[in-house]
Amino acid sequence: MSMEEAQRQLEAAIHDARVAFDCIALDDLERAHTNAITSRAAVDAAEYAMRVELESRASAKEDQEQEQG
Repeated sequence: MSMEEAQRQLEAAIHDARVAFDCIALDDLERAHTNAITSRAAVDAAEYAMRVELESRASAKEDQEQEQG
């Protein structure tokens, strides 16, 4: 995964959260619940993509420091 994927997932989470908010206002709780779940899943996917990127950068930094030292 990449940071672009994290960005895409966060945009999807925002959209789903807005839909859930609107569904609550329309008293469509089942659809609101579904969208809240998909929003949370998108946030989790974005967090995972960022964690992978951070670990990759840390590993690359360690490798670079070992080569220099």
